[in-house]
Amino acid sequence: MSNKTPKYSTPSGAGQFATTHWSVILAASDSAAALHEPALSTLCRTYWFPLYAYLRRRGYDTHQAEDYTQGFFAGILERKGLKRADPKYGKFRSFLLASLKNFLADEWDRSHAQKRGGDKKVLSLDFDAAASRYNRVPAHELSPEKLFERSWALTVLNRAMDRLKAESTASDKKQLFDRLKVYLAGERDTDSYREVAGELNMTEGAVKVAVHRLRRRYRELVRDEIAQTVATEAQVDEEIRDLFAALA
Repeated sequence: MSNKTPKYSTPSGAGQFATTHWSVILAASDSAAALHEPALSTLCRTYWFPLYAYLRRRGYDTHQAEDYTQGFFAGILERKGLKRADPKYGKFRSFLLASLKNFLADEWDRSHAQKRGGDKKVLSLDFDAAASRYNRVPAHELSPEKLFERSWALTVLNRAMDRLKAESTASDKKQLFDRLKVYLAGERDTDSYREVAGELNMTEGAVKVAVHRLRRRYRELVRDEIAQTVATEAQVDEEIRDLFAALA
């Protein structure tokens, strides 16, 4: 990929701006919006890997999937394709996947296609670990569409977890977060609260309260991530049901 500094980067920091329903899509689709570029970053960070995984499951190799993911995002931004997204017509990720399918079906001029290492500016998408990340996904029994849904769900959860970690670090509670995050992920064979309390020099009751607060905040952040690309609170609830269904 090109080593030039991209116009639209995808920073690791979360919470770039206050979010409301559909807010990220509105800002991303309006080049004059003050938060246009942070919104684009959020969309790219949320959806690039699900789209990449979909392409890999369709049979494209690593380099092809990278190029098509880059080309799709660059094309939809240049043509202002995000303005066509409308919550009245369904979910944003359904719109995005349908747009990718149309992109693949187009008979586009290869001489103007985005090439690896070309001079055209590209979006900064972290493909370095994409292949190994894809190989960790249990994709052998999943259709490309199902894998897209699962990858989206995992990305939402990971983004919420990253934000929770950042908040904990900012409030000098990173050590507590690092020790208690296993209770958020539902990992089996986690230590008892009493054992953790001894390690952290806390009471067992204080550990229980801390876990409860982390779980509550984690749920809030998951809802916030989802709310950015839907129009109503009812649709947030529907998306959360879809998220758990995708992970089942």
